[in-house]
Amino acid sequence: MLQKKFNNCAKKKLAMRAYNFTLIEEKWQSIWQKQQETIPHEPSHYARKYYVLNMFPYPSGSGLHIGHYTGYVASDIIARYYKHKGYHVMNPMGFDSFGLPAEQYAIQTGQHPAITTEKNISKYKRQFRQMGLDFDWDRQINTSEPTYYKWTQWIFLQLFNAWYNNTTQKAEPIETLLQAFTSNGNHTVEAACDEDTPLFSAQEWNAFTASEQQAKLLHYRLAYLKYSMVNWCETLGTVLANEEVKNGFSEIGGYPVTRKKMKQWSLRMTAYAERLLEDLSSLDWPLPTKEMQRNWIGRSEGAEITFNVQGASNQTIKVFTTRPETIFGACFIALAPEHPFTSFIANTTGDTLLIDYIHKARNQSDRNRLAAPTSLSGMFLSAYAIHPFTGARLPIWVADYVLPNYGTAAIMGVPAHSRQDYLFAQSFKLPSLPVIKSDNPLESEPYEGTEGKLINASFLNGLSVPMAFASIIQELVRKKIGKYKINYKVRDPIFSRQRYWGEPFPIYYKEDGLPYALSEDQLPLVLPEVSSYQPNKSGEPPLSNALNWTTPEGYPLELTTMPGWAGSSWYFLRYMDAYNANDLVSKAEEEYWSPVDCYIGGAEHATAHLLYARFWTKVLYDLGHIRRKEPFDKLFHQGMILNLSALAYRIKDKNEFVSFHLKESYDVVGIHVPIKFVYNHILDIEALKKWRPEFADATFILEDGKYICGSKMEKMSKSKHNVVNQERVIAQYGADALRLYLMFLGPLEESKPWDLAGIEGCSRFLHKVWRFVHYAQDSWTTTECINAKEITKTMHQTIQKVTEAIQRYSFNTAISSLMICLNKLSAHKKVEKSIVENFILLLEPFAPYIATELWESIGKEEVIKTFPFPDWDKDSLVETNYAYPVAINGKIRTKIIFDCPTPDTIIERAVLMDAVIQKWLSGKTVKKVIIIPRKMINIVT
Repeated sequence: MLQKKFNNCAKKKLAMRAYNFTLIEEKWQSIWQKQQETIPHEPSHYARKYYVLNMFPYPSGSGLHIGHYTGYVASDIIARYYKHKGYHVMNPMGFDSFGLPAEQYAIQTGQHPAITTEKNISKYKRQFRQMGLDFDWDRQINTSEPTYYKWTQWIFLQLFNAWYNNTTQKAEPIETLLQAFTSNGNHTVEAACDEDTPLFSAQEWNAFTASEQQAKLLHYRLAYLKYSMVNWCETLGTVLANEEVKNGFSEIGGYPVTRKKMKQWSLRMTAYAERLLEDLSSLDWPLPTKEMQRNWIGRSEGAEITFNVQGASNQTIKVFTTRPETIFGACFIALAPEHPFTSFIANTTGDTLLIDYIHKARNQSDRNRLAAPTSLSGMFLSAYAIHPFTGARLPIWVADYVLPNYGTAAIMGVPAHSRQDYLFAQSFKLPSLPVIKSDNPLESEPYEGTEGKLINASFLNGLSVPMAFASIIQELVRKKIGKYKINYKVRDPIFSRQRYWGEPFPIYYKEDGLPYALSEDQLPLVLPEVSSYQPNKSGEPPLSNALNWTTPEGYPLELTTMPGWAGSSWYFLRYMDAYNANDLVSKAEEEYWSPVDCYIGGAEHATAHLLYARFWTKVLYDLGHIRRKEPFDKLFHQGMILNLSALAYRIKDKNEFVSFHLKESYDVVGIHVPIKFVYNHILDIEALKKWRPEFADATFILEDGKYICGSKMEKMSKSKHNVVNQERVIAQYGADALRLYLMFLGPLEESKPWDLAGIEGCSRFLHKVWRFVHYAQDSWTTTECINAKEITKTMHQTIQKVTEAIQRYSFNTAISSLMICLNKLSAHKKVEKSIVENFILLLEPFAPYIATELWESIGKEEVIKTFPFPDWDKDSLVETNYAYPVAINGKIRTKIIFDCPTPDTIIERAVLMDAVIQKWLSGKTVKKVIIIPRKMINIVT
C-alpha cells in the first residue's frame, strides 16, 4: 500500500516535508492579507453572482470563541465552492458595533466606546483571518461609523416622513396625507394610525396651527412618539427589549428590571403585520422559523365588543375576543393590570392591596404572566359590567394573565370554553355556563373546540359555531356595540434607548415640544463628546451631558439614541455598495446583487432581527428606494455548539450567593459564572471576586466550607461564560483541523456538544493527506499506474458526493466522502497528478491552508480558490461489476463479484458452484435462490 511503502522507504526524504500547520497557516495568512482581492467593479465576465451573508457579530472585548465559527466556516465553504464554479461571489463581513458592553466599559473606565470598539474589531479581524475565512474586507461596514449610520438616520427619516395607506396597502410619503387632509380632512382616510386619533374636517385641518397639525400627524407617522410600558433597568440606566430580559433581570449583568411608562419612539410595524405574514410563504426558510414568525405576528379574527360599566354612564370597557359566539357564556370581565380602568379604581379607592397587586403584576414579564400554572391570580375591582344582550351583571376583575399588548387589554371570561378563563374561575369560585353542546364534562376541562351546536345562547341556539360567529357579528354591528376585527399579537417595537452609544436621532424639538426632522443634508448627525456616559443629575440620557447639543438655530436635539438593532436591520443592503456617499445603495448595485442567495445565522434571531429586517425592507420597497420586498430569499440556521455552563445563585435584592444544595430555602436568581473558575462543581470564590467589581463585596453561604455551583449543558456563549478559546485549539491542532471538526461534528443545522478529543481524527486525516500528496508526487516519475480505471472511478464518485453534499449544506458527509476517498487512493502504488489535483480542489473549501500549500507544492501556478471545481464524468461512474453479498437463509457467508449486467441464471449457477457456498450448503437442499440486482443474493434451504 502507498502509505505503508511511504512509511518504510521514504521516512528520511519526507521528514523534510513534515506537515507543520503553524508555519503553513502563518505563511498563507500573510500572503492572503497582502494579496487581498477586491470585488471587481465590472462583473460582466461572470455568468452569475452569488451573495452569501453571515449575521454579523457585535465586537465584544472577549473576542470570538469556538461557538461562533460554525456559521462562519459554513459560509466560507459555500463561498469558496461557488468561486470555484465561476460565480461572482460576495461574502462580506462587518460589525454590529453599537452595543451596551462598550458603553458599560466606558462608564467604568472613561474610555470612549469608539476606542474600545476599534480595538475589538481589530481583534475580530485577526481571529477571522486566523481561521482562513475568505471575507471581502473591501466591503467592511461598522454600524458605529458616521459614514454608515448616516444612512440609518436617513432610513429613520423615511419612516418619520411616511404613513401607511390601508387602501393601497403600502407606505406613502407624508405629503400625500397632507394633501388628503387639506382637501377632505381625515374622515375618509384609511390609514394605520393610533386608536385615539381624533377626527377632523378639511376646514378644521386648515384652521389648525402648524403645531396642531404636527401633533395630529404623529398619530399617522411610521416613526412616532408615544407613552409606552417599557422594561426599565435602573442600574444600566436604559430601556431593554423583551428579549434582553430574563425572569425580571437584565441579560447583561443580571440587574433588576421593572415595568415603567415612558415616552418613547416607536415604529408602526403593526401596519405591516398582514404583509409580513403573507409573504412568509414565498421564502425558503426553515419551517420552525416561519412558524415562530407567524406566532409572533399572531393573527386572529374575532370581534371587539363594548360593555357598559354599571353605575357609570360614560364608562365603557371594550374587549377583544376570538370567540364572540360564546358571549352568552361570559361570566366575568378581566382586565390587564395596565388597563386604564384598573388604575382608575385603584386611584379612586386607594386600596393598598390592589395598588400593590397592580405594581407586582406589571413588573412581571409577559412570559411569566402567560406561564401555565394550575391557578391564576387576580383581584375583584368591586365593579360590574352589563352584559349587552342579557343585562346580567358581570364582575370586573384585574388579572395578570390578561396582557396589555394584545387586543384591548380586556377580555370577557368564558370559563366553559377557555382554559385560562376556566383556571381563573376555578381559582376564585366563579360560575361557568356552557353555550356549545359537547360530550366534554365541564368539571374536568373546558370545551375549546368548534364542533357542536349553540345552547343557552338565546337567538344563537341551534346554530353551528361558524354560523353563530357570523350571526353575532351582524347583531353587534346592528346594535352598534361591536364590530368584526382582525387582531395581531405583534406590537410596534420601541425604538429609543436612554444610552450614549447608539445612533443619534435626526430629530429636534421646537418650543411646542413636538419633534421635527432634520433635513437630509444635515446627515450624519454625529455623536457628540460628553462629559459623562451616565444620565445627568436630572435623570436625562447621557447626550444631555454634551455641550451645545442643539441645531444651529438653537433648538434642542433628541437625547435618546436608537436601539442596537437599528443598524442590523438593513446592513445587507449596504454591503452591495459599501462606500457610496450619495445613496444608501445604487440602483445598479442593488439590482445586480439582490437578493441575498444564502443567509446563515442563529435561530435565536427568528423573531427580532429577521422580523425587523423584513419590515424595513418593505418600507424601503414601498417608497421606491429598493426593488425587492423581502431581504433574504434563503435562510439557513446553523446548530449551536453546546458546552457545560456554571451557575451561582444570588439571593434576590442582595449581593449574597447560596450554594447549590441550599438554594431551595431562599428566593434566588441563577447567575452564570465563568466555567474556568469552577473545578468539580466547586467555585473559586476569590477568582470570582477579582473578576468583576460587583462581586468584590459579595458574600457566600457555603456547604461544608465550599460553594457548589449548578451546571447546565447549553449554548456556548459569552453571556453564559462557558466558551472555549479557539486560539488554544488552533495552536494545538491548526485552523484547518478545527474547521474540519466543526463541520464534521454532525449535520450543520443540529446542535452539537463540544468535545476536544474528537478533533484528533480530523488532525490525523490532514497529516495523512499531506503524506499522500507528497508520496504520490514522488511516484509520478518512478512508478507505472496500474489501476487507473479504478482510481478514476473512485475520484469521480467522490467529486459527485462532495459536490452534492456542499449544495445541500451537508458538510459532514462531504468530509466523510473525502476521508473514504483518501483511504482508497492510498491503497495504490501510483496515483496520477490529475487525481491528486482534483482531490486538493475538493479539499480546499474545507481546509484552505493545507490545500493551498499542497497546490503550490505540486507545481500549480494558478490561484487555487478561483480554479474550476472538478466535474464528475457519468461514464466513469458506470459500474462494470458488483460484489454481491451472498447469504444463506439471511446470514451472509461470502461475497462474489459479477460483471454488470450478468443474467440471473449464470449468477445462480456460479453461486451454487462456489466453494465457500458449497461448504455451507453441505447436506442441505436448496429450495430457491433470490437475486436482488446490485443488492444481494439469498439462498433459501
